[in-house]
Amino acid sequence: MNNILMISHQKKNQKGVTFLEVLIAMVILVTGILGAVAMQATAKQSSFDAMQRSLASSLAQDIISRIRANDATNLALYVSNPSDNYGEVLDTEPDEAFRCNLPMVMCTPQQLATHDRYEWELALLGGDVTRLNGDRNGGLINGRGCVFQTGNALTVVVSWNGRNEIRDSNKSEACGTASLQRRQVVVEAFII
Repeated sequence: MNNILMISHQKKNQKGVTFLEVLIAMVILVTGILGAVAMQATAKQSSFDAMQRSLASSLAQDIISRIRANDATNLALYVSNPSDNYGEVLDTEPDEAFRCNLPMVMCTPQQLATHDRYEWELALLGGDVTRLNGDRNGGLINGRGCVFQTGNALTVVVSWNGRNEIRDSNKSEACGTASLQRRQVVVEAFII
């Protein structure tokens, strides 16, 4: 009879889960969920930063391609001067008659350079991507572009602001505003 009471007593103590065990399981589960959410936020931010760097690299290659498509003797027409930092203020749009992207329009190399500079600056500012209400939606955050020439060597610098402060990307002081958020892509090319 004593054995029956002991077995009955053991069964009585092993029914269900204690509150402490449930609380520990909940803490472990919530910690895992919060870790996954934090990881997702970091991945999203890193994805945005990578997209900005990719866009900057693409824009640098774009202006180099435009310069190569024009006459190499007109390289100086694309070079930034101290008062012209592409992307600070959008230049005036070329006249309708001199838009070199229209069919059957013959442009001089100077007109083509004016058109190319305008189109590139528009892309830097995100003007080539617009919403239905007309707001500009693309481009780099505070994007700036600079083109420097030394003989036939060309250096294109594209600067923008990242979302976090890390350190100033001091590759080219002349391009963009110095800050802990400034990022830069520098592409060098040789124009023949």
